[in-house]
Amino acid sequence: MKLDMLVVGAGFAGIYQLYKAREAGMSVKVLEAGEGIGGTWFWNRYPGARCDVESLDYSYSFSRELEEEWEWSERYASQAEILRYMNHVVDRFELRDGIELNARVTAAHYDEDHSLWHVRTADGRHHEATWLVMATGGLSVPQKPSLKGLDEFKGPWYHSARWPTEGVDFTGQRVVMIGTGSSGVQMTPEIAAQARQLTVLQRTANFSVPAHNVPFTPEALKAAKARYSERRAMGREAITGQFLNANTKTAAEMTPEEQMAELEYRWRGAGGGFRMLRAFADQMSRLSTNRLVAEFARRKIREVVKDPRKAEILCPKDDLPFGTKRLCVDTNYYESFNLPHVDIVDIAANPLVEATPKGVRLTSGEIEFDALVFATGFDAMTGALKSIDLRGEGGVLLRDKWEHGPTSYLGIGIAGFPNLFVVAGPGSPSVLSNMVHSIETHVDWIMKLIHTAQAREARRVAARQEAEDAWVQRCADEAGKTLYPQANSWYMGANIAGKPRVFMAFVSGVPLYRRIIEEVAANNYQGFDIA
Repeated sequence: MKLDMLVVGAGFAGIYQLYKAREAGMSVKVLEAGEGIGGTWFWNRYPGARCDVESLDYSYSFSRELEEEWEWSERYASQAEILRYMNHVVDRFELRDGIELNARVTAAHYDEDHSLWHVRTADGRHHEATWLVMATGGLSVPQKPSLKGLDEFKGPWYHSARWPTEGVDFTGQRVVMIGTGSSGVQMTPEIAAQARQLTVLQRTANFSVPAHNVPFTPEALKAAKARYSERRAMGREAITGQFLNANTKTAAEMTPEEQMAELEYRWRGAGGGFRMLRAFADQMSRLSTNRLVAEFARRKIREVVKDPRKAEILCPKDDLPFGTKRLCVDTNYYESFNLPHVDIVDIAANPLVEATPKGVRLTSGEIEFDALVFATGFDAMTGALKSIDLRGEGGVLLRDKWEHGPTSYLGIGIAGFPNLFVVAGPGSPSVLSNMVHSIETHVDWIMKLIHTAQAREARRVAARQEAEDAWVQRCADEAGKTLYPQANSWYMGANIAGKPRVFMAFVSGVPLYRRIIEEVAANNYQGFDIA
């Protein structure tokens, strides 16, 4: 049976795309590799997993009734609560019968003669559709552990993105954890509360800021919902797609006393989290201002962590501008290292050599332990798309087209791949924004483009190569105005050996991006061929 649309992935993007396509009367199916819906919130169920965007913002805005009826329990929702929310949305809007689970897409080939996509799943099933929407997510393919000799280790090992459904009890165990990105930062206090000994192996220190997470009181939730539309409107005009009360002054426009007061306000008074990225208007573009923030954060780390040796390992070096790697948001991360059974090792200075039957060997010697945890992150933004045998016109393979880095037009279309759209893909604000807001923006825009094509009885919509080239250059130019490319971050693909070093997101914010894509639409979808 030929469908109007196939969607790959049943996370926030796939669910909303299904809703909008059905609303438009299209025949549509979502193919999901997992045993349940939820995308990243299905797979990432490690201890302490929690969103670093506030619950009230990290949620759908398309239904006022949904906003009113769902009661978030905390300022920053846990993985389990977000997954319950997503299942509630699927059931409330009767979407479950449109989602096929355990359907891992292995190939998608474009049929030029019939303007169709042929999609195959791992179990051999075949689907056909006019439109193919990749809602595969930016953080969905885990970085495989590359530890030499891992097969020799006799104990169990776990990856944060493939955690056992039944959980893991570390009570009384000696645990080693590799990685101090967001997953490692969130896991550390949880594992420390159980383990007899926790040793964290860190290659590069990153900044983490306090979340100040609190339960919602009924009064606070009621007050927030009363102003929900205003909150959403402010988020639309905020660079990240969520309102963070950005300071409009540069650091130079403030006295030293005012600068420190602003930083303290954001660390404590304004509630922590990503607000620390908006302390000064030039924080992410002027190195001297960024260093002011970075040194403030390092002082805070040293104040919390009582052991000077541990504190210095945990303090990011001067060559990492604050916020240019994904900022971590934590509860009691640094405090955990004050516990006598929690230690940290700098494996940049004391390299990790290999696994052994009883533990791991560092240059300085062997550490023996009972269980090993990898918090080593993802092949971000491109991993899921490149893992599929995805072929466009002329049989061109996407991973070959992206050999030197991802390219797209607006982060939505890919030249040479007609009738295919990517939700929150490379070349869009995506991972630098409130992802749910960016997802809704993309899906709404894609649906309007499809409506336009249908009204013209067009069978083929394709991004033009020259438009893609110009957009890739613009993304690079915009990134070059900031400090982001100075960091070896997963934004740059630097966490994956051999991956091209390209800044993969549109860095200049949600409002500017939205104005650009709206202008493209108003100009007869300039940059697309609609034939």
